[in-house]
Amino acid sequence: MNISNTMFDLTGKNAVVVGGAGGIGQAIAQGLAIYGAHVAIASRKEESLRRAQEEIVRDCGRKVSYYTVDAASEDSVTQLLSSTVAEFGRIDILVNAQGFNKKFPATEFPMEVWDQMFSVNVRGVMLTCKHFGAHMKQNGSGKIINLSSVRGVRACGGGNTGYGATKGAVDMMTRMLAKELGPEICVNAIGPTITYTPMMVGVLPADPKERAAKAANMPLKRIGEPEDCVGPAIFLSSPASDFITGQIIYPDGGLTAMG
Repeated sequence: MNISNTMFDLTGKNAVVVGGAGGIGQAIAQGLAIYGAHVAIASRKEESLRRAQEEIVRDCGRKVSYYTVDAASEDSVTQLLSSTVAEFGRIDILVNAQGFNKKFPATEFPMEVWDQMFSVNVRGVMLTCKHFGAHMKQNGSGKIINLSSVRGVRACGGGNTGYGATKGAVDMMTRMLAKELGPEICVNAIGPTITYTPMMVGVLPADPKERAAKAANMPLKRIGEPEDCVGPAIFLSSPASDFITGQIIYPDGGLTAMG
């Protein structure tokens, strides 16, 4: 058997994390750096990128680069690819952590918000997969990880029709891209449950015990933390997952196991 103790090692790999300026994306970027990758984070706001860069360096001592990007703009995405390839030489790992959620009752959903969510959550993922995927195909290998959600497969109330629709699209796009970009590229997704990110501060209770009460019906009886997505991201970026593609891994405390 050819089993190596470096199967999770990312030394020498180059990663771009779109949406890496906070929350789950920032946690994944830090995890990739800790496991040896050279990492660039990208987002729309330079101020947020600088803060994330400083926090990653402070917390793990690993340098990361940053670039501004509007993932819904094809010109901006091609510039991001050009800039990161100029810095690193090639890109081995792409993480799509961009996205947002605005909640409205379905019968009152403003269609301009619907279109904006699809532009960022779906078009933005497709554009980065299109251009970075072509680069990886040309190089003969690569790993793409999309951030989905349990809301892509599990319905709920609370105004999430738009968000769930975008994540269902990300799920199917992940599977389709796995088929089309193989065998050189593995394309997978991570589908967390509700997670205590900076966007959720003020929405969820600050006290961990109070937050856990909101997940009392889940097997692991707590909501997610950004760190819960890091292990799956390391796995899907590393040689350990070289025979896995078109899959969605759910760090969800067991929520999807309940149907």
